Amino acid sequence: MMGTKWEKINVWRWLSWPDQTTLYDRYIVWISLGLMLVGFIMVSSASIPLSSRLADQPFYFAIRQGIYLIGAIIVAGMMMQISLDKWQQFSVPMLLISLSLLGAVLFIGHSINGALRWLPLGVINLQPAEVAKLSLFLFVSGYLVRRHEEVRESLTGFLKPLAVLIVIALLLLAQPDLGSVVVMFVTTLGMLFIAGAKLWQFCVLLFSGIALVAMVIITEPYRISRVTSFLDPWQDPFGSGYQLTQSLMAFGRGDWLGQGLGNSIQKLEYLPEAHTDFVVAVLAEELGLVGVISVLLMIFALVLRALFIGKRCLEVNQLFGGFLAFGIGIWFAFQTSVNVGVAMGLMPTKGLTLPLVSYGGSSLFIMSTAVVLLLRIDHEYRLTAFETHERVTVHDKT
Repeated sequence: MMGTKWEKINVWRWLSWPDQTTLYDRYIVWISLGLMLVGFIMVSSASIPLSSRLADQPFYFAIRQGIYLIGAIIVAGMMMQISLDKWQQFSVPMLLISLSLLGAVLFIGHSINGALRWLPLGVINLQPAEVAKLSLFLFVSGYLVRRHEEVRESLTGFLKPLAVLIVIALLLLAQPDLGSVVVMFVTTLGMLFIAGAKLWQFCVLLFSGIALVAMVIITEPYRISRVTSFLDPWQDPFGSGYQLTQSLMAFGRGDWLGQGLGNSIQKLEYLPEAHTDFVVAVLAEELGLVGVISVLLMIFALVLRALFIGKRCLEVNQLFGGFLAFGIGIWFAFQTSVNVGVAMGLMPTKGLTLPLVSYGGSSLFIMSTAVVLLLRIDHEYRLTAFETHERVTVHDKT
């Protein structure tokens, strides 16, 4: 009994208190690298049939993902050197650059599967929506620092950042990319709620957002088809419900422990987007329920670390870092929920990646930068706590 109680205390301290012996969160580093490694393995396995057909090279996508992974780690190392003050200072210019990229992709973008979402940059196709997510959350964090009282006391302060979100949403819907709009809306709403927005404002905006999403779905026949096929994919298993039925078969074949790494049948070009949006279905088929739960627990641990970092920062009045950490935590949690929910048939199909796992350079680079921002936020909090502890120790000695 005592052992169980002691273990609970240790788990709680691991989640909520930083290690006093280091100036960075080692758990975030190891969890993130673990997710990247799992992603690389699963992308390599899931993409072999498609790589063989398109490039006559079974590891074409695996090699590209490896290059993206190395590049993301290098970029993350450079981003780690930038202080939070600089991030806050350049949050508005970054937002303007993101808006420019979202506008440019509508004219010179590269279309894949009917969606105009990528800018060709030679070795990589940049997806401006991913850049816009991080830029928006940086901007909202800076706005909440500058106008914290206004957000809490007036409706105008609450609505101003949403005006920016509407502009971004219009550009994204023109691509079209409803999934990214929903992620940005939910995360921004969560950040405003954490900042102290009134509950009635939060509820009104939430229901208004749901109504607007419903209107957007109704106006496009292919979105209506996705919703109806999600409700009953077996009604048209070779048409609108094809992707979901193949994904559900992968989950069914996986059972508890899976068919073994590399032994997926659905990845043999039965399941579309097997190495990108539906990589969790291949993971479920090859590694089973145990594998899926393990990956979800890793992401859940990363989200919890982000939320506790945000809580600690707000307690010592490090507002920018606190709001941004909460934003990153909500972002990762919601996008993971949507990605896995889509693959399991719990939500309508949306083109969202599984953070740090799915194939794609843009997603991997931006998600890695978000993780590094968490490390930087925690690092600056620890520096402040360490300096405060040193001053108290010197004062006590004198």
